Amino acid sequence: MNEMSPPSPKQAQAEAKTLGNWLSGPRVDALPSLTAMPAPLLSFEFFPPRTEALEAQLWSCVKRLEPLAPRFVSVTYGAGGTTQARTHATVTRILRESSLTPAAHLTCVGATKEEVDAVARDYWEAGVRHIVALRGDAPSGANGYEPHPGGYAYAADLVAGLKRIGDFEISVAAYPEVHPTASSPDDDLDNLKRKIDAGATRAITQYFFDAPTFLRFIDRAHAAGITVPIVPGILPVSNFAQVAKFSAMCGARVPDWMGTLFDGLDEDAETRRMVAAVVAAEQVRLLQANGVDEFHFYTLNRPDLTYAIAHILGARPQG
Repeated sequence: MNEMSPPSPKQAQAEAKTLGNWLSGPRVDALPSLTAMPAPLLSFEFFPPRTEALEAQLWSCVKRLEPLAPRFVSVTYGAGGTTQARTHATVTRILRESSLTPAAHLTCVGATKEEVDAVARDYWEAGVRHIVALRGDAPSGANGYEPHPGGYAYAADLVAGLKRIGDFEISVAAYPEVHPTASSPDDDLDNLKRKIDAGATRAITQYFFDAPTFLRFIDRAHAAGITVPIVPGILPVSNFAQVAKFSAMCGARVPDWMGTLFDGLDEDAETRRMVAAVVAAEQVRLLQANGVDEFHFYTLNRPDLTYAIAHILGARPQG
């Protein structure tokens, strides 16, 4: 047997430097084991279908995720109320044909107070008790948001109006990285406080990708006197280019490390999904390790990725 030749001086120097880095670097404890943390509370967001094919996809999503017994599922509402009828139909069908608890998105855009109140009363009469109350985005082509002359001007006004109609559970939006139209982080936080003071019982955040961003935000929210749950919004990223483009418009920062993870995968959808599951599960587990126990997943009506992440987190079919 030939003896191994000794390392060259250059190789030995490189190995010593590497070992030195390992020994002198900070020690980072592993995340708690999966069995050390209970499965988190989950909720899911769907969007209403525009075609029969998309409706079939939505109901496949509903049936896939229903066994996980989420706290609720929300159904979005298009800019300017463009999907009002579809949202209502989807919410009431979920209520009738599944065991899920639906929450209907409702916005201030493009309607009078009377019209918004009528929609809310229809929901109440149908048995819907949870509303996600939002200011809403301006319709396509509009030059920024303008309150309707006879409508609710902002989300805080909408929350107060809903509370006059019925004892709804009301969720509102929060922005860990500041709403893109807010004048400052403090003003944005003040706006959230107004929504809570008007009667909202929960805030759900815009998606974000760095856990410290959320943790700093809830520290600031607590210091401002906000005590209701602030639920992190989690977006599993299977199409990085699409998310990067959308994030640039909505003010969500996409970290460089995420671009590196998806580099070279433009034509490899299956690997993108695997990477997305790992990234989202790690994000949630880090937040769990910091005491967060409830999460809202933006499913994009694609259930398998969300189901896989929920499974990693310990969620299992119920009943």
